[in-house]
Amino acid sequence: MHRFLLSIVIAAAWVVGFAQSFEAGEPATGLRFEVTVAKDLAQDARAGRLFVVIAGANDKNPRRHIGEPDKNTAPYLGVDVKGLSESSRVLVGQKAAIFPVAHLAKLPAGKYKVQAVFHGNRDLNIPDAPGNLYSEPVVVELDPSKGDTVSLVLSKKVAADEPPADTEYVKYLKVPSELLSKFHGRPMYHRAAVILPRDFDKNLNERYPLWVRIGGYGTRYTAPGRMMSGNSGFRKLWQADSTPRMILLHLDGAGPYGDPYQVNSANNGPYGDALINELIPLVEKKFRGIGQGDARVSHARVVEGHSTGGWVSLALQVFYPDFFNGCWSHAPDPVDFRAYEKINIYSDDNAFVNAEGKERPASRNKAGKVLTTVPLETRSEIVLGRGNRWELSGKDWCAWNAVFGPRGDDGLPRPLWDGKTGKIDQSVLNHWRKYDLRYVLEENWPALAPKLKGKIRIWVGEADDYFLNEAVHLLDAFLSKAQPAYEGRITYAKGQGHGWRGLSDRQMMEEMAAAMAKGSGK
Repeated sequence: MHRFLLSIVIAAAWVVGFAQSFEAGEPATGLRFEVTVAKDLAQDARAGRLFVVIAGANDKNPRRHIGEPDKNTAPYLGVDVKGLSESSRVLVGQKAAIFPVAHLAKLPAGKYKVQAVFHGNRDLNIPDAPGNLYSEPVVVELDPSKGDTVSLVLSKKVAADEPPADTEYVKYLKVPSELLSKFHGRPMYHRAAVILPRDFDKNLNERYPLWVRIGGYGTRYTAPGRMMSGNSGFRKLWQADSTPRMILLHLDGAGPYGDPYQVNSANNGPYGDALINELIPLVEKKFRGIGQGDARVSHARVVEGHSTGGWVSLALQVFYPDFFNGCWSHAPDPVDFRAYEKINIYSDDNAFVNAEGKERPASRNKAGKVLTTVPLETRSEIVLGRGNRWELSGKDWCAWNAVFGPRGDDGLPRPLWDGKTGKIDQSVLNHWRKYDLRYVLEENWPALAPKLKGKIRIWVGEADDYFLNEAVHLLDAFLSKAQPAYEGRITYAKGQGHGWRGLSDRQMMEEMAAAMAKGSGK
């Protein structure tokens, strides 16, 4: 899980067309921003979320701050737009949600660079999603006490959703998913990248095992381009004579509610089955994988990841125990919901405060100092989410809630807790148990034990930024006593934070190769 840190209090949000703004409650005085759309980019009846970023005058790219809930980030506002068209004039002002300042009226007077961004992509919940619109940055003098109106025109469009050009080693995929398209009722796609082993084009009769990799929260499928760039350390390792030869499949960390976590869920749809039954068979067939999508050839595949990828790698191994021959899980997101960071969702009544009435911490530094709390992070996500709903923000708490929680009667994720009070909704907990990996293992251990023997490997720092080590200890307490024995390993590191990895890429690849060779009977 990757998260910027914040210390903010956020107001509520409202959006109105310019012509109706005063009637709808937007005050006639005070600083405000009037946002229109260029004629050639107008799309009738288009709904989405509109942001205005107020960055420093020398900031080169204000819109990059959207989604950064850092106490020192540039302030930005978020409002809903029900229909964006050529005639739209959206007023963003005193009623808009904003952070890190408490209210637009509290913004210090001065020179700023201001930019508007319209997020309308339903499938990729990120501010720079393909098709989103944005304005040219404008340098302005702002004084909230004077009630100025700043005009911004959405005149630019994020490039179409097309994969980068292939290279010698990296091949990009964007292919339709029948399973996900059926669930969402519109075309949905697998996005992924494959890193080919050295001499792939020379050894035409060679078949290779598959390493499925998942990055930290929101890591896009384009990451292998950087991994294999120039003289990078990973590129040198990948090409070395002594490196085990395998295919690396890197999955995408963007979906309708943020990172989809690559498992079946009530809100995202059958991401797990789509991976196992659609994407991996396609990759293994196209790039000469040993498995060819056959679950009986589990030795042909391993799965690995860090943070979000740490949870996903363990979850895929648990939910598809015959399909993979081992997981390498680094700093996984909560693997036991009795330690959902610092929340026990089963016994706690409130996510925001503990039994003593103190705010629950959500992150810390290595010295143990609390840097942010659950209510503050929730409020930051409220600014990002449509309808001022944190469970639609596309950020971490939103994504977890969408993956682990049920779908509401309105077709949207039901929130685990109330965004204003933090009160936990006990009625959703039975659904959440399906994704509590310790619970799943404990409840199904007689059937899972022989399939998972020797396959589980986890690393976590004891000073993890997000307290994720606490859930790993609870999982460890079960696995260390489970019968029959799980024969895996869980490794801790004193004083290490969220970025710690217990072994190098070379060591990990050698372990992967050994596990796959053992599984094949070699």
